Amino acid sequence: MKNQILTSKELNELKNDLPLWQIQDSKLIRDFHFKNFIEAFAFITKVAIIAESMGHHPDWYNSYSYVQIKLASHDLGGISNYDIELAHKINDIE
Repeated sequence: MKNQILTSKELNELKNDLPLWQIQDSKLIRDFHFKNFIEAFAFITKVAIIAESMGHHPDWYNSYSYVQIKLASHDLGGISNYDIELAHKINDIE
């Protein structure tokens, strides 16, 4: 599948498809909270393995038990079908 930027209609439909994710500054963003640093780090490791297998890597921030993930296709300048696929795979980890 070719990586393509989402249309305005597709972006509007994301609210139903990925309700835990927010669109902000042309990025798909989700916050995660864990019991402790080890759980957060284990989650990050799982995401890293999936992202590497896709060749599509997120931006993220981690502080103790908090992780924020931001997905965007920088080369395309916004949210793409690869970001949606990765967001679904991240949701499946939980």
